[in-house]
Amino acid sequence: MSAAIRIRASKIFFAMGLGWAAVTALAQTASAYPEKTVKVIIPFPPGGTLDKIGRMLAQKMGEQLGQSFIVENRPGGNGIIGADVVAKAPADGYTLLFNASTFVTAPMTMKSVPYKVEADFSPIGLVASAPLSIAISNKLGAQDLKSLISVGRAQPQALNFAVGSIGSAGHLCTVKLEQATGLSITIVPYKGTGPAMTDLVGGQIQGFIDPLLGSVQFHRTGQLRVVGVTSDKRVPNLPDVPTVSETLPAFRCASWYGLWGPAKLAPELVQKLNAAVQKALASDMRERLLADGIVPGGGSAAEFAKFQADDIATSGKIIADKKIVLE
Repeated sequence: MSAAIRIRASKIFFAMGLGWAAVTALAQTASAYPEKTVKVIIPFPPGGTLDKIGRMLAQKMGEQLGQSFIVENRPGGNGIIGADVVAKAPADGYTLLFNASTFVTAPMTMKSVPYKVEADFSPIGLVASAPLSIAISNKLGAQDLKSLISVGRAQPQALNFAVGSIGSAGHLCTVKLEQATGLSITIVPYKGTGPAMTDLVGGQIQGFIDPLLGSVQFHRTGQLRVVGVTSDKRVPNLPDVPTVSETLPAFRCASWYGLWGPAKLAPELVQKLNAAVQKALASDMRERLLADGIVPGGGSAAEFAKFQADDIATSGKIIADKKIVLE
């Protein structure tokens, strides 16, 4: 063997050694993870459905992995501020994002966003999906969806509906309600679902379409009225409330919730975190979600990535057609 061939061969074996060392190091890192507290960013205020599910998940993942998973609310910028913290965090698994479907739709409504959803984040797992409720103020005087539509048609331009964030599932569902009924609904943006629900109960706004978990207790105590749920069937925890499709055939909407890390999160870490999500959803968290009318998620990180891409495509069409833009 010539000297040149020997040199080339040695370089090849050296490179292979480095590659194997890198693979081994990644495996060891994933095996030891987590060695310190993990921060879970929720980019909206406390009190809404997103916050409640995120805190459930953080607690259960901490139990599964033997380390604290601490929720940190970082509201602002229609969810952009908190998400950007994660986008710019080290890809070591110690800063994660728990968010709703708003995460993938809101950027389509904004002129400038400091990250790209599909390029700057690592999808980890689909945690849950939730039907939405059409909740209205008692001051509106409507008793059901049909009478809500009648009020809206008798008083054009009179309906004011909150949205927890522009481009959210609730916002897009409000647009669908307009299209299905011919109503004209004035959108009132809020910085999160908690403040919006407070104003709905107080009568400052007339309606709010948001995940059922946020409105169910107020409905039961008579502080507002849920006139419809956007699921295929009536939900077990509110059997007296009809589906919207009983009045408007084929009308369905849902919000969904997931866990992400920064881009380039090691596949071994993604797999370990995804497995912890699956175990959390197989625990008593499953029954707690179902009791609130929320459907537990599941599946691999790859399946979640495809689910996300499909939602971007379908929601993007609604946003483009309606020309929804955050001013």
